[in-house]
Amino acid sequence: MIQEFQSSLPFELDQFQLAACRALTANQSVLVAAPTGSGKTVVAEFALFLTMKQTRRKVFYTTPIKALSNQKYHEFCETYGEDKVGLLTGDISVNPNARIVVMTTEVLRNMLYADSELLPDLNFVIMDEVHYLADRFRGAVWEEVIIHLPRTVRLISLSATVSNAEEFGDWLQSVRGDTTVIVSEERPVPLHQHVMIRGELVNLFFGRNNSNDSRVNPELLRIARAVSTPAPMPSARKGMRRSAIQRWRSPRTDRAETIRVLDQNDLVPVIYFIFSRVGCDEAVLGLVRAGISLTTKDERSQIRELVELRCKELPGEDLQVLGYHEWLNGLQHGIAAHHAGLIPTFKELVEELFVKRLLKVVFATETLALGVNMPARTVVLEKLEKFNGEARVPISAGEFTQLTGRAGRRGIDSEGHSVIQWQQGLEPIALASLASRRTYPLNSSFRPGYNMAVNLIAQFGAKKSREILESSFAQFQADRAVVGIAQKVRAQEESLKGYENSSKCHLGDFKEYAQLRRELSGLEKLPAKGEKSSLRSSRLEKIATLRRKLKAHPCHSCPERESHSRWSERWFALNRQTENLRQQIQNRTGAISRTFERICNVLLDLDYLEREGGDLKVTRVGESLRRVYSERDLLISECLRSRAWDGLTPDALAGIVSALVYEPKRDQESVPFAGYPSGGFKRAFENTIELWEKLQIIQDRFGLDSEPSPVANLSLAMSEWSKGESLERVLSLVDLAPGDFVRTTKQVIDLLDQLSKTLIPSLAENATIALNSVNRGLVAWSRFS
Repeated sequence: MIQEFQSSLPFELDQFQLAACRALTANQSVLVAAPTGSGKTVVAEFALFLTMKQTRRKVFYTTPIKALSNQKYHEFCETYGEDKVGLLTGDISVNPNARIVVMTTEVLRNMLYADSELLPDLNFVIMDEVHYLADRFRGAVWEEVIIHLPRTVRLISLSATVSNAEEFGDWLQSVRGDTTVIVSEERPVPLHQHVMIRGELVNLFFGRNNSNDSRVNPELLRIARAVSTPAPMPSARKGMRRSAIQRWRSPRTDRAETIRVLDQNDLVPVIYFIFSRVGCDEAVLGLVRAGISLTTKDERSQIRELVELRCKELPGEDLQVLGYHEWLNGLQHGIAAHHAGLIPTFKELVEELFVKRLLKVVFATETLALGVNMPARTVVLEKLEKFNGEARVPISAGEFTQLTGRAGRRGIDSEGHSVIQWQQGLEPIALASLASRRTYPLNSSFRPGYNMAVNLIAQFGAKKSREILESSFAQFQADRAVVGIAQKVRAQEESLKGYENSSKCHLGDFKEYAQLRRELSGLEKLPAKGEKSSLRSSRLEKIATLRRKLKAHPCHSCPERESHSRWSERWFALNRQTENLRQQIQNRTGAISRTFERICNVLLDLDYLEREGGDLKVTRVGESLRRVYSERDLLISECLRSRAWDGLTPDALAGIVSALVYEPKRDQESVPFAGYPSGGFKRAFENTIELWEKLQIIQDRFGLDSEPSPVANLSLAMSEWSKGESLERVLSLVDLAPGDFVRTTKQVIDLLDQLSKTLIPSLAENATIALNSVNRGLVAWSRFS
């Protein structure tokens, strides 16, 4: 089978690919951890090849994002035909009974909980970008799928190079059975790393092949020292040679000059990472204004032809709103932006044109590093820090590896290049350390939720549910960490015994004497300034008492008192550390189970669960919660239960749903509040907020974190869109990028679809009407994105 598969490929399989294929033919699951662009997806293609050789067997291909699902869907359609391939992404369902179905991971999780009729005959599940389970917002879904997937289904996990692949593989082995772990550190194309200073590319590392020599280039160190020297005052420059003055001109190279240098050195196509959407758009505009054009006449013609073909069904009145003509102008110059603010089809066209080598420069946010197939000859990093949702932080070694991993196209380039823009304070040695480390640990972000709890209890009961949760990767990692901490505790306990023996005094209990000294020292160190006279008098009295006790203690007259004291102080310090470690063990042991208990207590308090014969049972109300898949699952269920949304018009219901799904990013300005929609919205929103406040009190009582309040800033725009208002008018209400509006509206559609299946007839009918009314124009046109 491997030979037959190999004969269909235009290249020889690498050793890690062969090893993975052999494991699949041996009926094993596999974890493949390898660098970006190394050919991990060949293993997935072999699984598809094996499945299609059988008559009825199926394969599911899961991805973390819809854009990647869409890309894979089109790739597989080209290979196997549209009748053999399906696509499921929540708001889209195309040929779900196909033998190859591409889907987002959340869709598969929901299918497993619902015991979907699509699950029989499932041969393989391919989890692309499985390292996404570290994502703190959505990562838990990956673990839910891995745990609940039937053991008969073989799992193919494709991951970036992670430093703890063996640990992750051990966990997969424990929950999935026979799993082969295959790790490849080797890049298929060598990577050369540079720093751009004053329009010059300076190698980061020493030696001819600067990708393998970890020594920092001494020339870079010399230049770095020179450009870090403060510039002389203007008065001191008189009489200086021009060459000397040039030494102090800004070492930073602007974007236009950077692209010119890379083009002159035959280092295009380029992905230029700027961790800001606005920055990406401004960069495209800046290059066009600078007169940079990187395409030939024939390439410009091909670009226009392809864009017009793909966009011919785009509503004409929306072209101006989308900035279509300016965007097309940039494309024809060979320059584009790629970020979440673009509508999906614009992003897909950028990807397609780049892969066809018609685009030469793409300014992108870091989301491009996730899975989308856009390898380049060169990757540029403008800065080495980004906003993580809370603060600006340095990028990690793992993120650096992911971003620069795009450089070097297998089968096209003999080498790839990464370029770091010089910035004030850049330390070449620190940069070299960042670039040479391959530490990208995969850490679980798993945590139980309300929907998860009721689904587990309904299927397995509370006791079995706890066992399932304790089999999570999160608990597996915590337990392994506990083993290491426990070993340290045991070692420190031995040291404590030694310290205690060395501090023993033949005249009496030296530990008691040492405790008196510590108390005395603590009181004497208290600041007297600002102290009330009564408190000062009391403190001085205690000090006098302790001094008398010290002098009266038998150990006070010991000739080795100071030696005993030193050992005693060491004992106290080490004992404090040991107690902290014991507390860590207590906190980590059963942490997932404790959170589950708290969630169950909330659900018991609200009558979603009830006690029955020493176990827990899902109530009739709890059954409705099983069908709500949202980060606000409990709030939505409470709104349905209390009929908080009764009497809403369909457009007002669309507005309420947008308040539940929209959450402003912390690194972006919040959408301005434009007012409340009509149709009973204000009353329904106030009801929703009242229920949210009630839930916060209950969750706090049981020791659970609160969740952000719903915000109605997008509600008027969503309601107006539902009524048929133009895209231009709607976007003017909220100052939102078209891509953000489309993405949020798709989330609204997904939740409206869930509400359309509720047992409240009037609400279900209005949800269906609202769904159809918002799924129009640009949103409907982007349905495959």
